[in-house]
Amino acid sequence: MVSFAVLLRQLRTSAGLTQEQLAERARLSPRSISDLERGIHVTARRETTQLLAEALGLTGPARAAFEAAARGRRAIDESPAAGFQPGGVAAATRTLPRDISSFTGRGPELSQLVSAVTGHVRSGWVAGIYAIGGMAGIGKTAFAVRAAHQLAPQFPDGQIFLPLHGHTPGQRPVDPADALASLLQTAGVAAQQIPSGLEPRTRLWRDYLVGKQLLLLLDDAAGHDQVRPLLPGTAGSVVLVTSRRHLTALEDAQAISLDTLAPEAAADLLVRTAARPGLDRIDGAVAEITRLCGYLPLAVGILGRQLYHHPAWTASGLAAELAAARHRLELMEAENLSVAVALDLSYQDLTEGQRRLFRRLGLHPGADIDAYAAAALDDIDLAAARRHLDGLYDQYLLIELSRGRYRFHDLIGEYARALAAEDPAADREAAVDRLMDYYLQAVLAADRHQARRTPTGNPAVTGFRPARVPDLVDRKSAVTWMDAERFNLHAVIGYSAAHARPHHAIAIAAAMHGFLRSQGYWDQALALYRTTLDVARQAGDQLAQAGVLADLGDMQTLTGDYRTATASHERALQIYRDLGDRLGEANALNKLATVQQAAGNYRLATANLTSALDLHRGLGDRLGEANDLNQLGVVQYQTGDYLMATASHEQALELRRVLHDKLGEAIALYRLGGVQQATGSYKAAAASLIQALALHRDVGYRFGEATVLGQLGSVQLATGDYKAAAVTQEQALELYRALGYPRGEADALNDLGVVMQATGNYPAAEALYLQALELYRSIGYRLGEAQVLNNLGEWSLASATSADALPRYEQALAIAKGVASLPEEARALEGLGRCQRQSGRGTEAAVLLNQSLAIYQRIGSPNAHRVQISLGDLEL
Repeated sequence: MVSFAVLLRQLRTSAGLTQEQLAERARLSPRSISDLERGIHVTARRETTQLLAEALGLTGPARAAFEAAARGRRAIDESPAAGFQPGGVAAATRTLPRDISSFTGRGPELSQLVSAVTGHVRSGWVAGIYAIGGMAGIGKTAFAVRAAHQLAPQFPDGQIFLPLHGHTPGQRPVDPADALASLLQTAGVAAQQIPSGLEPRTRLWRDYLVGKQLLLLLDDAAGHDQVRPLLPGTAGSVVLVTSRRHLTALEDAQAISLDTLAPEAAADLLVRTAARPGLDRIDGAVAEITRLCGYLPLAVGILGRQLYHHPAWTASGLAAELAAARHRLELMEAENLSVAVALDLSYQDLTEGQRRLFRRLGLHPGADIDAYAAAALDDIDLAAARRHLDGLYDQYLLIELSRGRYRFHDLIGEYARALAAEDPAADREAAVDRLMDYYLQAVLAADRHQARRTPTGNPAVTGFRPARVPDLVDRKSAVTWMDAERFNLHAVIGYSAAHARPHHAIAIAAAMHGFLRSQGYWDQALALYRTTLDVARQAGDQLAQAGVLADLGDMQTLTGDYRTATASHERALQIYRDLGDRLGEANALNKLATVQQAAGNYRLATANLTSALDLHRGLGDRLGEANDLNQLGVVQYQTGDYLMATASHEQALELRRVLHDKLGEAIALYRLGGVQQATGSYKAAAASLIQALALHRDVGYRFGEATVLGQLGSVQLATGDYKAAAVTQEQALELYRALGYPRGEADALNDLGVVMQATGNYPAAEALYLQALELYRSIGYRLGEAQVLNNLGEWSLASATSADALPRYEQALAIAKGVASLPEEARALEGLGRCQRQSGRGTEAAVLLNQSLAIYQRIGSPNAHRVQISLGDLEL
């Protein structure tokens, strides 16, 4: 005999009601329903029984049997003649909830599901199972119901909706045996024919489904164990399952994971639910509300209904209130609907360890996290961190961006932060301290493969030692890790700066310098160093100020802000001298010379580099010595001292190889290749540059790759391979633009113009030269300006506008003398001589060409031969 408790639960489940919903209909308390279903009260009062019968819609024999059971009498007449059917229905096999009119979006997902089910029905091999997953409030049930209504015509034997209450407030998940009883009764099986026990009921259910085409929608499953006994055993039927879990253990189930709505669909949902005249999806307030809702359907729908029921409210006012709210979730409630409550039900499913990690993830200032950071944050080992993260992902409480890297949905993150705020302050502080220490140690490990200088002092690592940091065995792995953590590190620096952790802010930013420089993240670096410079000043840390100024000045140089860069480096140099820090002084002299060289002030650059070289050699700093030699070689090259430039770069190359510095080796080869090209050793230049290009690509140094491509394109041009030169220069130009490096972009434009001119495409050449000239002038790069003016002079002589050549060469000559660039001075003199010869002034031409020849011969340029030919032609 079925007890009254079991009968009441079966009837309520068959009616698709929660305990709260039945209590509301019957005008009873949810506690009364719960006590009756748990058998705490084996009978019910007459008034209670009548209220329940009416709420359940029981009539005739079904009501009589129900009332008898409530009085403790035989609930079911076991004779077949009684014909008891739950709910007074013989076979209610079309029990889908209504399809809501406000359903929005999901077109691709619906098409995917409907197409898959249709194909499955046609093949008819096995029962189809489709698991529809997603976080709380994502709209799984609404999606499944919409799909079921569209699929209904394909299932003539019925469409059954069964709520499993995996996450229903105040109610336990439906037991599989009770769910089977409900299904059998809904399908028309007499109650007295339903056996006791899970296995017998499963067999009866599967036997009933043989030969039938039934669509079964199992809503809100707690897990695969709850679902598996309810599945058909034969082909013909299809099951849709919604769950807040990834049902990975459900064999043969096809997974459809729902994401948040697209912004346009979320706007449509808000407009539909608000039903406000004049409210449009393109309204700025609509976009702001949906953004602050994280495009979560539940949240958007709640706020839309609030607007509908509060005519005095405005969308712009609601948007402003959401934006200003400290706790947005508190505003996302309507009657019994609440985003916070929905999320709390998922949280309650977690183990204690998962809950603690979930709360502590709310303390993370960044956008995503991996197992290493999670282990430090929660003070657990790496394996436990991975298990907990996977468990949170399994519950749709985390989004997996890539293997092992997770983030919160915006509202889940806010929910986690609210929970974390309830933990003891000491626990929160300790967790954050561990996280900051972890990031500092990890970034220092990464920087060991990227540093371009010897640091003036290693930051002391604080007390906590993480169990493990990533295995960053080479530069490639270090760059990969740093790239994945870049925004997290930026957030950690900002958090440290704002929460009295100056050491972490300054040290982490300093350790990121090599990475940010090499990968072209210069704007981010400028923002970070401005922040940490303020932190260092507030902390009164002079040494830290000097270090930040040096890094800031380096980035200012790269972005073409030479005046500000000079000021930053001069201030850093002064601080190092005041502190008596000779290594810092040497590094600062090198960087100051770099910006002076970039601005064309070669005399000062040479003096400072010579001083830096003496200091680095005296300190035994071979990395610093190599840096100085490289930069000194650049100045010597640009001033036409090719012999000394070759010696400097060869010494630097030898040092880089001794230090096993692949990136430094690549830079030295690139510089050496430039000198070899200038002296006409094109074969040697190409070999050096090809080696440099391979090394740059191997270590992932995009900036270096761009510079080598530009130089290689010039060699290809000089050897007459115009097609290859054009392709190479275009690749360099694309990289420079991606990096946001204006000087490099100007160099590539200038070089590409030379290629266009060599191939006779004069209009394209002029356009490229003028773009390059404008860029050089905007950043104050005088040497580049002289180079492009000389190119424009040559273009003018070769085209129909030779009258323009003379003033261009004169401008180039004045600039070249001003920056002491012998190669460009010689080019300008040669060009002026050609202009005079073209005008019939042979004597003046000879004087200018002889001056040019003298410089070319002094610096060892192959252009000397060309000038000698021009002078020979004059004598004829």
